[in-house]
Amino acid sequence: MSKRFTSVGALAGVVLVASPVWPAGCAAPERDPGRRDAPGATRTARPVPVVPSGRELPGAAHLVGLAADASGFALLAMCAQDVRRPENGFCRQYVAVLDKGARRWRLGTSPLDPSGTDGVSADRRVPGSGRVWLHEGVEDDRHRSWFTADGGRSWQARDVRRAGSVRSLPAGAALSTLCGYPTAPDGHRCAQDRLLVLSPDDGRLRSLRTLPPLTGRLVPARHAEPDGSWWVSGQDPKSGEPAVAVSRDAGRTWTASRLDRPLRQPGGGVRVSVGDGVVYAAEKGELPSGEPVNVRAVHRSRDGGRTWERTWTTRATGEPRSLLGVLIPGAGDALRLYAERGHCTSADGGRTFTRITGPYFGHASTIAPGRLVSEGGCDFRLSADGVRWAAFTVGSCED
Repeated sequence: MSKRFTSVGALAGVVLVASPVWPAGCAAPERDPGRRDAPGATRTARPVPVVPSGRELPGAAHLVGLAADASGFALLAMCAQDVRRPENGFCRQYVAVLDKGARRWRLGTSPLDPSGTDGVSADRRVPGSGRVWLHEGVEDDRHRSWFTADGGRSWQARDVRRAGSVRSLPAGAALSTLCGYPTAPDGHRCAQDRLLVLSPDDGRLRSLRTLPPLTGRLVPARHAEPDGSWWVSGQDPKSGEPAVAVSRDAGRTWTASRLDRPLRQPGGGVRVSVGDGVVYAAEKGELPSGEPVNVRAVHRSRDGGRTWERTWTTRATGEPRSLLGVLIPGAGDALRLYAERGHCTSADGGRTFTRITGPYFGHASTIAPGRLVSEGGCDFRLSADGVRWAAFTVGSCED
């Protein structure tokens, strides 16, 4: 999905930022367990990949992606905006590259339009060291895609037509449906019950031959979980209720399961996060009453996703009522959740949530090295296991 970002370099007006108001549904503050080793961390902790900061890079980081070896790419934007005359605004885009084992980021060439008045909107996938796929997402350029295999030194244009099929997901591949204009091969809305594999070798799209036993709109995780499993959500063929399917052999075979008392009402898919001996599933979508929430339940599995227990049900009041990105499992029953109105953690597997000190805004994603948290602007944190974390900065954001 495209993500729009606008960094304000110069303002003609005054922008007021309200102080954070923490939701009543979260209890008293506690120390952020991501800043230290949580109890029992010695059993699950894995080394944190080393990512150097790039404070000298121009602009603020719009998108950061990392390969399994901790090399990566970042799309940065430096924007100025006149709040009284928005048409006077402009942005300049940059591509930064972190080569394998490098201690510094470097600027690479960018295939994107370097400037514009609509901010920056693009998607990116990092399928391997020195490799990235970029997809433009602004107005007339939203059908353009590029691929590089040499660290951004050269780019090849790519289209969205499928280049055959594959039996399994190769290491470093990304999974998607990429449906709807402009990604449909014929320029029209395409079927959303197919899975497409973005190849790490040439950046082309190929169909996955074996589909999970689900119906309806398929919502795949972009990347494999830390244990190598791939997850896709859809609907149970018999009941029509939200369900998930997992593949532990790179997409050759799939096993489906229904969630615990899910809503029949259509939702926004299920986001799965695998921890140490536990799997969590966040059921996206509104409440039956139509309350504007984007997560309606949290489910937990102790048997690898065969059976589920609903541990949290979102209510019309109280928090959390939203989820930014994915859930982050920690040691034991520790669980972290970034929401629109706060940052909460659970010590009992998602039954109760407590406010913790830390950034007011955050977005968590799963990437090849583990979990990546964007704390807004230029600040990021990375963990291989949800227990030990390392912070780094990309871009020259002002305080």
